[in-house]
Amino acid sequence: MDKMNTAPMTSFIISVLTLLLCSCGPSRENRIVVGSKNFTEQLILGEIIAQQIETQTHLAVERRFYLAGSYICHQAILGGRIDIYPEYTGTALTAILKQKPEGNQEAVYQRVKSEYAQRFNLSVGEPFGFNDTFAIEIRGEDARRLGLKTISQAAAYAPQWHAGFGYEFMERPDGYKGLAATYNLHFADEPRIMDMGLLARSLKDKQVDLTAGNSTDGLIWALDFFVLDDDRHYFPPYEAVPVIREEILSKHPEVKIALDELSGKITDEDMRQLNYAIDGQHREAKEVVQEFLRKKNL
Repeated sequence: MDKMNTAPMTSFIISVLTLLLCSCGPSRENRIVVGSKNFTEQLILGEIIAQQIETQTHLAVERRFYLAGSYICHQAILGGRIDIYPEYTGTALTAILKQKPEGNQEAVYQRVKSEYAQRFNLSVGEPFGFNDTFAIEIRGEDARRLGLKTISQAAAYAPQWHAGFGYEFMERPDGYKGLAATYNLHFADEPRIMDMGLLARSLKDKQVDLTAGNSTDGLIWALDFFVLDDDRHYFPPYEAVPVIREEILSKHPEVKIALDELSGKITDEDMRQLNYAIDGQHREAKEVVQEFLRKKNL
């Protein structure tokens, strides 16, 4: 059979397959797309949101996790590619709204909630209950040997140390530059920019001596790291909250009801244990989240 005769048949087959594929699964009308950033805690929060919607509503959920950092998730939700993702109030305030990292927990939450509604037509839901602030970490052995408890005390030793940070921490307004200025930090060389997943291992293996992690990281105690106290209160509060497209809440008010049930249900210690279950015990996120939601009677 020559090419002129096969082309129409090929086009027909492709059209039929496309139609079949597009007709598979629930329509976007009754499907919620949940996104997350690309680290363990975000995976867990995304899964909590997804399972809560699946069990409390009639809606199907599509998961689009590991979407890099805050900027990518924000653009994805503005573009309608995702409907919900977990965010942190301090991150929203500084990295997205480009405002100064200041204010108490309630003030920051209300400012972010108001600005997101006015500027982006996005709803900021009720806080999940924990505050995942940045944790400036050193090895526990160094903290004990040098008697260090605060970032101010550690600054005296920084010229002898090597630091490592994630790319986003180096770039964001509540990140490295402001921290260095606040505490007059000077290291032996320029901080190494590393993937978030490599920071803990690099600190443990003494490739770096100081890094910025998350205060709810389950490996902090498992790896004998020490979190230095932010004694000059540089970092704003970072309450975890769901960010939701207003259009979704208008069409499906049951989503808000389902997510409001999570308000205040996750403590700092809960989040550390959940993170450790994934990073330390290498368990599956879906199983860990199912157990957690049952434990909380959700």
